[in-house]
Amino acid sequence: MNDGRKTTDYDVELGLKCDINGDFINQNAPPTPRTEALPTNWTPYESRVAFETAEFLFACNQMSAGQIDTLLGLWAATLVKHEDFPPFATHHGLYNTIDSTPLGDIAWESFSMSHKGVKPADNIPPWMKATYEVWFHDPCLLDKIAKDPEMHKSTFVPLIVGSNKTTVLVATGHTEYHPLYLSIRNIFNNVRRAHRNSMVLVGFLAIPTKHADDDDFRNFHRQLFHSSLANIFKSLKKYMTTPDVVRFIYGLGLYIANYPEQVLLWVSLQGGVRSTCLNNCNNLDGNGLLWCREHTDLLVQELQYRQLWYEYSVVEDVMLFTNDFARADIHELLSPNILHQIIKGTFKDHLVDWVGEYLEHVHGRSCAAEIQDDIDRRIAAVAPFAGLRRFPEGRGFAQWTGDDSKALMKVYLPAIKGHVPQDIIHAFSAFLDFCYIIRREALTEDDLVQLEDALHRFHQYHEVFRTTGVRLTFLLPRQHSLQHYSRTIRLFGAPNGLCSSITESKYIKAVKEPWRRSSCYKALGQMLLTNQRLDKIAAAQSDFEARNMLHGSCVSDALQALKNHMSLEILLKSSNIGEAAEAIEGPAADAHVELAAKPVLGGPHDIPALALELGLPSLPTMIQRFLHNQLHIADPEPPTFNPATAPTFLGRISVFSSAAASFYAPSDLSRTGGMRHEHICATTSWRGGPARNGCVFISINNEVSCVLDGLVVARLLRLFSFKYRTEYLQCAIILWFSYITDSRDPDTGMYIVAPSTNDDGTPDISIIHIDCIFRAAHLVPLYGANFLPREITLHNSYNMFYAFYVNKYADHHAFEVA
Repeated sequence: MNDGRKTTDYDVELGLKCDINGDFINQNAPPTPRTEALPTNWTPYESRVAFETAEFLFACNQMSAGQIDTLLGLWAATLVKHEDFPPFATHHGLYNTIDSTPLGDIAWESFSMSHKGVKPADNIPPWMKATYEVWFHDPCLLDKIAKDPEMHKSTFVPLIVGSNKTTVLVATGHTEYHPLYLSIRNIFNNVRRAHRNSMVLVGFLAIPTKHADDDDFRNFHRQLFHSSLANIFKSLKKYMTTPDVVRFIYGLGLYIANYPEQVLLWVSLQGGVRSTCLNNCNNLDGNGLLWCREHTDLLVQELQYRQLWYEYSVVEDVMLFTNDFARADIHELLSPNILHQIIKGTFKDHLVDWVGEYLEHVHGRSCAAEIQDDIDRRIAAVAPFAGLRRFPEGRGFAQWTGDDSKALMKVYLPAIKGHVPQDIIHAFSAFLDFCYIIRREALTEDDLVQLEDALHRFHQYHEVFRTTGVRLTFLLPRQHSLQHYSRTIRLFGAPNGLCSSITESKYIKAVKEPWRRSSCYKALGQMLLTNQRLDKIAAAQSDFEARNMLHGSCVSDALQALKNHMSLEILLKSSNIGEAAEAIEGPAADAHVELAAKPVLGGPHDIPALALELGLPSLPTMIQRFLHNQLHIADPEPPTFNPATAPTFLGRISVFSSAAASFYAPSDLSRTGGMRHEHICATTSWRGGPARNGCVFISINNEVSCVLDGLVVARLLRLFSFKYRTEYLQCAIILWFSYITDSRDPDTGMYIVAPSTNDDGTPDISIIHIDCIFRAAHLVPLYGANFLPREITLHNSYNMFYAFYVNKYADHHAFEVA
């Protein structure tokens, strides 16, 4: 995003190519090939089948050694009659082949640390005598991802570091190992969010388990953490002031950390508030002056130990690891933590809990419980939607995950309206706007203005919790941190690619799954080996893809091989072998909708049968009107529709149960091209259960805008296709919705719609071409102040209410559209 600086010639000057010595070369010379190996060379694997077998068994399926042997044995049994063998005899052969992969071979290194301070004469605490071992990859070797300089002479490569204390316990006695991750800022946000190995495991930090609760141990714990980080990154230190051979200048960028790690990084008090600004924990109003390294050094120089600790939460005995590196200040390097500060913190732990406290405070415990039950029924009755997590029993369950909180955010606001005061609704609406803006893939200055406006409104309206006696104070570090988000965004860009959810996702692959695959006894070495083998498979796959060796599938390769040795007749007899569909990467494309691959078996095959199924006797006339509109779609002044002269259709039709909408939505989980794919249902029975008829946005002026101008809402009744003359027409029967007002609801900030009717009171139903459909829409009923009858469920809620919110919180793209 634009940070307000003026663009200079230096900023936009193209990078110049150089050799490994930094000397400039012919700028028109093509890049040297990544490898000189031939596209038929699968080394160290014998063939493509061997590589994909290893990748599937070890990386994808994560099969145990015993199960691998069983599968290979069964495979061998089927090949005996052909006097052939599988690519591996046992798991030993498979592991040895992976280990011999020449790529991705960055060895694990280690160093040991122990307490070097003064020890008591007697009863020496165990932690003072222990040795703590740290395992790591050299970050200078890991950073092979940044080999494309884009600035003149040298490129600044900020390192993104992250750690996560919430890990499995590694049974190594006196320590827990917490993973440390590394990325660089010179990667597009969509690549990082697509989990394309842009975040790598760089090491395991040795964190001593808690011993005596004394200041000496706490200080040793802190210093061990900082010294470990300084030692791991020392190989990059010299390149932070002098460019390396590929003309890079390195620097410490952001540090992604949860609250416990932030405490260690800041050398602060657990439960304290020292994070970004100088505000005291008893005064968190306003932004406050920002901490900086020079200010901390001055405090250490001028103040005594006790005053430093009690007034500023500064420990002078601990040397911060950033002090060893140029242009590094831990005071400004901690990234915004969307997951823990906003989603699980402010939303779930604060606002949702405060609603419960408000209900008890105003209505008493018994009545509050009844209201909470009704809120749960409202949440459970929300209609299904792509990507929407279900809450069959409402939100009342004990263990909450980040995904649970994100799902609740999508449906909670309409569920509480009618049970809480207007200002609480305003507070939730403002906060949700803040949260959805902050999670956009990219942010502009206009976005930051909206962000600050939403935060201002949130602070204005959440005072209702104070005036009603729910909260006496808002001295909450996680909420106070929101005031610093705009500044951090201007410094480091959109935070949704730098959130702790990225490291937690990596933790599953780097720690949790390797732990489960280990014997759980002295598991660290087994986990390191598993990670190294995964790195080798990933590196080999990248190399094979670069040589165009992984197009199609093994089956298509086998068929091509047969084609070279067999007649066409024999080949065609063999071609009934199915080929799995591929997930295709691609750039951003226009929004489009496609019908399901196959029609419904046993569905209506003509218009009269479909009219009977829908109870819609006017359907033949609707088909006439649809054909009339299609024939005159390009006419500036089309003739008036006349059923007596309009074309008719009496042929066969194919009915479909769903359609797939594809659209550009980079702020949601999507591929690197930013495209998102979702299914829209229109079926009489979903998975053997009740009917499901989703809602959609329809463009009525052939222009897809980023606001609701030009978009209307409708409900899909059926999807079908037929051939008329030479045209293959794909259609949707829809029930139109109309907007109650031209503006948003002032409380929730959402548009309100209701099913449309004709002048005679019948439902306003039409047939449209599916090209008019933009994407799915999600509607949530206006529940009002009455309790929800128990017979209303997610399956029939669209049929039971007369007005609905257009849910702009269904996903990030819906937030931008609606």
